[in-house]
Amino acid sequence: MTKITNPANQIEKQLPAELVNFMQVAGEVAQSQGQSLYLVGGVVRDLLLGRANFDLDLVVEGNAIELTRQLIEIKQGEITTHPRFGTAKLQWNKWSVDLATARSETYVKPGALPRVKPSSLSNDLFRRDFTINTMAIHLNPSRYGELIDLYGGRDDLEHKLIRVLHEKSFTDDATRIWRGLRYEQRLNFQLEPNTLQLLKRDIPMLDTISGDRIQYELECILQEERPEKVFHRAEELNGLQSLDPALKGNGWLAEKFKLAQQLTSPNLPSFGLYLALLAYRLTEEQSGHLISRLRLSKSVAQTLQNTMAIKTKLQALANPALNPSGIYRLLHGYSPSAIMANLLAGDSNVACQHIRLFLNKLRYVKPALNGDDLIRIGIAPGPRIKEILQLLHQARLDGKVTSKQGEESLVKKWLANKE
Repeated sequence: MTKITNPANQIEKQLPAELVNFMQVAGEVAQSQGQSLYLVGGVVRDLLLGRANFDLDLVVEGNAIELTRQLIEIKQGEITTHPRFGTAKLQWNKWSVDLATARSETYVKPGALPRVKPSSLSNDLFRRDFTINTMAIHLNPSRYGELIDLYGGRDDLEHKLIRVLHEKSFTDDATRIWRGLRYEQRLNFQLEPNTLQLLKRDIPMLDTISGDRIQYELECILQEERPEKVFHRAEELNGLQSLDPALKGNGWLAEKFKLAQQLTSPNLPSFGLYLALLAYRLTEEQSGHLISRLRLSKSVAQTLQNTMAIKTKLQALANPALNPSGIYRLLHGYSPSAIMANLLAGDSNVACQHIRLFLNKLRYVKPALNGDDLIRIGIAPGPRIKEILQLLHQARLDGKVTSKQGEESLVKKWLANKE
């Protein structure tokens, strides 16, 4: 961990000049209004760790929405406000900053979204998930760069510990279970022993969380460099089984995730591809249960359903005698992510060769002629047009024709034979 005696120097060193300038101006405006402004949360943690993080979260003891409206006059951009939570987002050029009124939270029941009310910085920091995310840096000119550490976050950073702030933390919001595992694996830290016991105790509380909130946590995990580590740890602690008892986070998954990253590099695999691999070894019924539990969007749900459907065709795809049009027929119409999942997870070399041929070449093959061309050649308008276009497509796929001229000759030959 970077030893920091002056956080202001670290801010200058690690953050882009435009963001540093924004924070200084925002601190001046806040102070002129008699308000206190702070940089809080994950960016403070990462500054202390020497890790890159440009997601700025600011907290004001005052009124975040009003402060943001004053800042928009200085920094030309757009603002989005959420009066219910006292929060605002300011966006300009390629940057965005979240501002929030310091607040406290109460949970009416486990898993519910909290009720919030304006409060002090200490209460705002106490409502957070882990001590390492409770530190703040003062941005007012009179105290600029001063580190505020009310709950031992810096000490836990130095000892590489993930620690909750109170014993009802996971009960109040069980999504913190997934976040705790994500931070533990990303930072190569350990869950502090009492926190680990509370997490194990509260695994059943994951059932109190709505599917879309769980899905969001999974999306965050799948943005990580090594998401398979989080799932492996979750399986160890019986957290993965809360999604479906048959899910596994073992070495097979790690291998397939790595192959997926190689296949889609330099981009990350899509959420749908990752999820299809996670769910690949489930039955159709179990996969359906997962779709319902996570309230997946139509497109991601379709990827999982398509993955299961293609799995049933792998034996047919493993036939060495299968011609290109036959491969096309078996795979056409399915989502690319579902096809990729079967390429990565299938265990037949022949089937994988056929899937790769489809992805790299066959799905892009089209006849050069269209319906108007066929009418010009002499085909009467009607169902016959579609039928001939399909035959031409098949001939193209199987290499029987390779040019527009060849297609015309083939159509004329069919016509002559018919006559």
